[in-house]
Amino acid sequence: MKISKVAVIGAGLMGSGIAQVSALAGMQVKVYDNADLVRGQALLDESLARFVKKGTVTAAAAVEARARIEFTDDLSYAVKECDIAIEAVFENLEVKQEIFRRLDEFAPTRAILASNTSALPISQIASVVNDPSRVVGTHFFSPVPMMKLCELVRGQETSDTTLQAAREFAESIGKECIVVNRDIAGFVTTRLILTLVLEAARLVEAGIATAEDVDLACKLGFGHAMGPLATADLTGIDVLRNAALNIVREGESIEPGEHFLPPTLINELVTQGKLGRKSGSGFHTY
Repeated sequence: MKISKVAVIGAGLMGSGIAQVSALAGMQVKVYDNADLVRGQALLDESLARFVKKGTVTAAAAVEARARIEFTDDLSYAVKECDIAIEAVFENLEVKQEIFRRLDEFAPTRAILASNTSALPISQIASVVNDPSRVVGTHFFSPVPMMKLCELVRGQETSDTTLQAAREFAESIGKECIVVNRDIAGFVTTRLILTLVLEAARLVEAGIATAEDVDLACKLGFGHAMGPLATADLTGIDVLRNAALNIVREGESIEPGEHFLPPTLINELVTQGKLGRKSGSGFHTY
């Protein structure tokens, strides 16, 4: 299946990033949001400008890509002709299920319905559509224009055709893929980063080391580009906390899931509104 028309649901950082890489790959993109259209356009324009300034995208290519992206607050218009609709809203199962009910109503029956969820089981999201075989997880990473990975997640009823089409789409916009064959909460990447982040937070909470030294240890000792606590700040401490709690709530784990319970320090930071970069402070100050 050749994908040339993309609908993105959600104009936040993830949605605008997915729109950018799709348009730069030559696809027509419509971005839907019922609240953040102005912010989404600003995020997209700022990101394209940064790439032009760095010389990784020519000014002409940026102008052409921007012309291929349209923002709208009409969901039926956004998806009525799409080949793939990618949901990229915040991690709330009820919200995502409502979006997928509407996608099932408005999108062409041939279209792939994809979720950018980082932790919620795809099968639960797909349970509200008439044909769950066309639902797949496409977990991109922030910032989307710079991060090369796309985690493809097969729901219990995702078809081979859907999975292959999702892979071809992700590769066509410059991503490399891994496939999660068992639809377990947190998939591969979220479970791995949470294990590291939660243990790093416990070390800081116990006074064993500072956040700066824990991050430095991972960078210099393990070759990580960014320490786990800096990664938490970039992602959003609240986002990772919610993902951890969702894994605990799901109850299905490779091993007992108690190690996914967030430590007190993370709970306190969220309560205090210290969510990382987006709030100005978290494990570090920005």
